[in-house]
Amino acid sequence: MTLEFSYQTILLEAGCDEAGRGCLAGPVVAAAVILDPNNPIEGLDDSKKINEKTRELLRPEIEAKALAWAVGIVSNVEIDEINILKGSFVAMHRALDQLKTKPQLIIVDGNRFIPYKTVPHETIVKGDGKYQNIAAASILAKTHRDEIMRQLHLQYPHFGWDRNKGYPTKAHRLGIERHGATEWHRMTFQLLPLETPIKDI
Repeated sequence: MTLEFSYQTILLEAGCDEAGRGCLAGPVVAAAVILDPNNPIEGLDDSKKINEKTRELLRPEIEAKALAWAVGIVSNVEIDEINILKGSFVAMHRALDQLKTKPQLIIVDGNRFIPYKTVPHETIVKGDGKYQNIAAASILAKTHRDEIMRQLHLQYPHFGWDRNKGYPTKAHRLGIERHGATEWHRMTFQLLPLETPIKDI
């Protein structure tokens, strides 16, 4: 199924999405993208529905063809201070702040958003699977965050961040159990299950 290009066609519209909300470690990363209707990009979809190789191929194409794009980052320390929901919105605001072209409307994946300045917005549940500009934002947020986690993996190889990207997999939690938390972990998250110790399979 081909995604709709945008929510509407009168106002200049930016799509926003984030990646890393459910992770135990690393930042939350958001992207804002204004696509060019005269420069189409084939294959845009929710970043979770396409494989890593395809996402990495689409990233430079989005960055080259979009009218404007930007990425915003909120660290794990900030997440612990303000909570992950607010952290996601702050990351989106940081991305919007950096757009070289200012949107007249913002559409956001999800059902909640903190208004950005005086720009009107619409929240759209599963918007990354409905509109190309949100899908493009989801791909940029995901690929930029994955790049960060691969770099952190070089510093801390015990947690498998090159594979799990900080999500709560068994291998990640086994690494926490054996080596303890790092300065990149979100200390307000439940890093280990409360019940039984994690065992190798």
